[in-house]
Amino acid sequence: MPRRARIALPNVPVHLIQRGNNRQPCFFADEDYRRYLDWLAEYSVKTGCRVHAYVLMTNHVHLLISADRADAGGALMKLLGQRYVQYVNRVYKRSGTLWEGRFRSCPVQEEEYLFGCQRYIELNPVRANMVAHPAEYRWSSYRANAQGEADILVQPHLLYDSLGSDAATRQAAYRELFRYELEPGLVDEIRKATNGNFALGSDRFAAEVAAVIGRRAIHGQSGRPRKSILPTSGKLNLE
Repeated sequence: MPRRARIALPNVPVHLIQRGNNRQPCFFADEDYRRYLDWLAEYSVKTGCRVHAYVLMTNHVHLLISADRADAGGALMKLLGQRYVQYVNRVYKRSGTLWEGRFRSCPVQEEEYLFGCQRYIELNPVRANMVAHPAEYRWSSYRANAQGEADILVQPHLLYDSLGSDAATRQAAYRELFRYELEPGLVDEIRKATNGNFALGSDRFAAEVAAVIGRRAIHGQSGRPRKSILPTSGKLNLE
């Protein structure tokens, strides 16, 4: 059976997960994290991807990106994955695969779900009991988004810019989003959408995505969507 094509649309944010093979570590020293981030910055520019949030965990990576081309995310992960595997195999004198097959992804509705997804990403070290607060973790975008720490990799989404009229106001508003833990239901929703390659958002968002790609964008029977789930206005609004 052919693999289900990923859902990717121009200018629609995408949450990506790349895991180590068999959940094994893919970062072994501080230099490994630095190299990965350097190459992520290089290849995101080369492929035209904008990185809004990221976290590098011991055995997996989360990214939230958007791009003008639907295939940009795949191109980014291919270049980055190959370069990093070559580095790890050379430095640690190993061979074979490092990653767990294909990366997983889902398109993210901007309105209510974008910041939820960013919080999910940057709170990963807290959920893993590695730190008590996301600011304590070095290998994520939290310090850039919440505290204004210089990070050439992070390009805030337009919704982030709408949080305030100046940097200090935007950062304060962003920190406010982290006063409370993510709702368990939202955590499950993000995981199911990303692992299953489904749209993360409202029913309307899923219907609009389905109308564009010509197949279902939520869990259910495969095939083309029924007309009853398509937007009736004829105008797509994926924001």
